[in-house]
Amino acid sequence: MTVFWILTGLTAALAGFLVMAGARRGAETVSGLTSDLASRELAELDDLKARGLLDEAGWAAARAEAGRRWLSAGRDARAAPAGQPGDRFQVLAGVVLCVALGLGLYVAVGAPGMTDQPYDRRVDQWMGELATLEAPQIAAVAARVVKDRPGDQEALVMLGTARFEAGDPIGAASAFRRALEIRPDDARSWARLGESLVRSQDGVVGGDAEAAFREALRRDPDQLGARYFLGDAALARGDVAAARTVWAPLIAALEPSDPRRADLLERLAAAGAGR
Repeated sequence: MTVFWILTGLTAALAGFLVMAGARRGAETVSGLTSDLASRELAELDDLKARGLLDEAGWAAARAEAGRRWLSAGRDARAAPAGQPGDRFQVLAGVVLCVALGLGLYVAVGAPGMTDQPYDRRVDQWMGELATLEAPQIAAVAARVVKDRPGDQEALVMLGTARFEAGDPIGAASAFRRALEIRPDDARSWARLGESLVRSQDGVVGGDAEAAFREALRRDPDQLGARYFLGDAALARGDVAAARTVWAPLIAALEPSDPRRADLLERLAAAGAGR
């Protein structure tokens, strides 16, 4: 907490310094702009006269016209809301006031002095609130259960599922592998292992994923998700016949009105026509 307040104070001081520096640059720019332009224009007129490009009358008229413009510009600059040296202190007071108000609001509605709740204690709390948890929290609870019961196959499956839903496909694959070491005949876990490997490879059905899907189908031919990915891998290799064979039960299981069925048929037709 001490570090937090130190960083807060330094941030407020830096903000005040930047605001004051900006105000000072603005004031100096407004006051010096007109005189700089005037000096350059006078020098250019004198140079033109020296080279014979302006006669005495033209030079005098040009200087008079330039003087009228400079006077007008000077009045406009004085009328503009330019910053004054004393304004910097008002800006600084405003910054300090904002910091004080923020601190007061935090003291009124926050919880100053409260220590951070340890992660293990939060997991203990989540274990009693399973119905309201999100996927990462469920994964943390499942990891606690697996730590206490490393041989619990169902807990490992739950951990793999939660990690998959939480966007951790590599962690999910690890959990499904451990679950399959305990129960290698679980076709569903083989399929979920393959899906986790596919997601970890950004949708590419690699060799390990394809082997997991084949193992899932060997143990349960009704694993339709595994069939989909195996057919997808076959199409990627250009093996339309293999894709048609592995997708046939999947297409038959889908309702004729299901858009997924139409998509599979269209992909098969397009792949066959392209050969």
